[in-house]
Amino acid sequence: MTNQIPERITGPWNDTSLSAAERAEALLARMTLEEKVSQLGSHWEMREDPDTQGEVAPMEDAMSAGKLPFESEILDGEGHLTRTYGTVALSVPEGAADLRQRQAAVVAANRFGIPAIAHEECLTGYTAYQATVYPTSLAWGATFDPELIEEMAAAIGADMAATGVQQGLSPVLDVVRDARWGRVEETIGEDPYVIGTLATAYVKGLQSAGIIATLKHFAGYAASRAARNHAPVHMGRRELLDMIFYPFELAVREGKVGSVMNSYADIDGEAPAASHWLLTEVLREQWGFEGTVVADYWSVAFLEKMHHVAADQAEAARLAVSAGLDVELPHTGGYRTLAQQVRDGLLEESVLDTSLRRVLRQKAELGLLDRREGDADWEPSIDESVNLDSESNRTLARTVAAKSLVLLKNDGVLPATADSLAGKRIAVVGPSADEPRTMMGCYSFPNHVLAKYPAGTFPHKGIGVPMPSVLESLRETYSEAEVTYSYGAPIVSYDDSEIAAAAESAAGADLAVVTVGDLAGMFGAGTSGEGCDVADLKLPGAQHELVEAVLATGTPVVLVVISGRPYALGGLAERCAAIVQGFFPGEEGGPAIVDLLSGAIEPTGRLPIGVPVHPGGQPVGYIAAPLGLNSQGVSNLDPTPLYPFGHGLSYTTVEYSDLTVSQAQVPVDGAVEVSVTLTNTGERPTEEVAQLYFGDRVASVARPVRQLLGYSKVALAPGQSRTVTFEVHADRFAFTGVHYRRIVEPGAIDLYAGPSVGELPLQAEVTLIGEVREIAGQRVLTTPARVS
Repeated sequence: MTNQIPERITGPWNDTSLSAAERAEALLARMTLEEKVSQLGSHWEMREDPDTQGEVAPMEDAMSAGKLPFESEILDGEGHLTRTYGTVALSVPEGAADLRQRQAAVVAANRFGIPAIAHEECLTGYTAYQATVYPTSLAWGATFDPELIEEMAAAIGADMAATGVQQGLSPVLDVVRDARWGRVEETIGEDPYVIGTLATAYVKGLQSAGIIATLKHFAGYAASRAARNHAPVHMGRRELLDMIFYPFELAVREGKVGSVMNSYADIDGEAPAASHWLLTEVLREQWGFEGTVVADYWSVAFLEKMHHVAADQAEAARLAVSAGLDVELPHTGGYRTLAQQVRDGLLEESVLDTSLRRVLRQKAELGLLDRREGDADWEPSIDESVNLDSESNRTLARTVAAKSLVLLKNDGVLPATADSLAGKRIAVVGPSADEPRTMMGCYSFPNHVLAKYPAGTFPHKGIGVPMPSVLESLRETYSEAEVTYSYGAPIVSYDDSEIAAAAESAAGADLAVVTVGDLAGMFGAGTSGEGCDVADLKLPGAQHELVEAVLATGTPVVLVVISGRPYALGGLAERCAAIVQGFFPGEEGGPAIVDLLSGAIEPTGRLPIGVPVHPGGQPVGYIAAPLGLNSQGVSNLDPTPLYPFGHGLSYTTVEYSDLTVSQAQVPVDGAVEVSVTLTNTGERPTEEVAQLYFGDRVASVARPVRQLLGYSKVALAPGQSRTVTFEVHADRFAFTGVHYRRIVEPGAIDLYAGPSVGELPLQAEVTLIGEVREIAGQRVLTTPARVS
């Protein structure tokens, strides 16, 4: 696969007794311009499978213009190999053979024997054939459980490492500002603190397995105009600094993340891939980030072809690398011109060296430079016997799914035990009850890759892994009941022709379980996912009409929403007996949902994003200044959600009491302890998410009325009381002031505790005292909690 093999050179860069920085510096000093540039690019072998249909992304061919064949691409080395396992359906042995062959070719084609970093997607689990499909990121947010997400990420990382992969392109830290955006499912929700803490936990878990995590998309991507993918972002600098940056800063400072990926969407006209302010001044100089910045796929090409801030690909490459974008993905395009640009005096070689140091240091840390003179060439360590969908993985996926499900409403019909429904009829209605793909996000391998193959190509209904459906799980649990099924209506298209028959099937039943929601896809091939933006938040297709028809029969309805975003439920929710929300709960989602319905598990999930009343006129999240909330008649549009952030019911009752502060006055550089007592006053054990909010009563800029300060998931036995104590530093009240400096202002702070932002029964206050304090460097970013 290569041309003439160059003579191998060894040196200090191979010496494991030296630091990674020393090894990188020694290697850099020996490299030619072409060898340096080769380490800043990638190759994606877009294997053509005749059974598949469609491009990976729109304009793929245009963005790939000038791409070199693999044999030419790897001359002088290669920085990355893009998605060896994740492009077509390959077994682990097949993918391993391909990766070994490509790495051997890369190693042989450069004088120093440097392999490439192999990266893959891993948002809902390892995006590879027959790998476990875990719940999507929005479901992680619903768990409010960082320890669980860290455990899940460690399992994902272990599987990736076993197949010879070094970097994963996850997690997504975008803060949702408009739920019509297609990639809401990939986010962790609307609250920066929940996003930041859970994403940091994911980073720690993935990197504990030796896989570099990649934060994306830096920054502002989810705030695109009208929620259109790649559309411009128009927001004030203050919102960017205080809302959008926070999760990234937390994952950089406390997660020690190894990589960051830029956003596609330009911010007030500035393209992130060419933003020195974002990629160098903020990320590196202010936050101390030491890893690599990798391009979102084709975002360097975008500088010319979409943003029009570069005249050609050479200028696009020069802008990007000068801004601090180290590696061009998914393949080398404009970066191939950088060597000649240095020779022509258009670019300082030191700019290349700055990026190259980061790449080489990372390769040294990964062990990719480890060998002595006379050793055999490096090759990836791969366990071809690894089971990517092991029983332990499935058990963990089931746990995450169970803890992510949110009980929005319950008039007492749930839990519906198997005994209580024995001999009765359950009408199951809805398209997602018997379609396993509806349980998964767009970056799951079945939806991302297998959906392009003809139906029946792969086992287990074409998705490659066993995935019990909601219908199958209902029939198994309620084996003594009569369970009927009606499809009702499709998801992706509007068709109401089967609604009447579905309603008729429910009319004589004792209980109707109606499943509605999304089918994830890519670029318009689904109702949720990348490029699947929507005009409003009405349930897709004729599903709203389907629910209406079943409700009209008078049969008690348990509505199960399985989706990648919240949908407007006003007009339906009031008439449902119960509502369960699942955010793409993964391959074990069906059994987990039925466990919740039957009472085998306790509902402990809480909303990471509010559920709206109306399909239009949406708020940008609960974190808003007074004018962003219901304006009491000034506008006829009320943005108050039907079910607010943090909401979720249990099968027991929890009482909040005794909100206390350790001191009434707190210096602007001091700290206070805030305690609240929770008591399980019901008859079932539970895990309650205690939530602490604050409001800045008077400030020099308009501040949020309520904002989450901290949370803690507390296990409570029946009758048990436990006290949660939050350690709150004054830094947690900081904000960007009038002059765009981060400050802590003296004044009154209101504190609130309760089960959601919409239900805060307890209130206290503290007063910050002293002079206005500017925070120029590091700050306290978290609110630790202890439970006694």
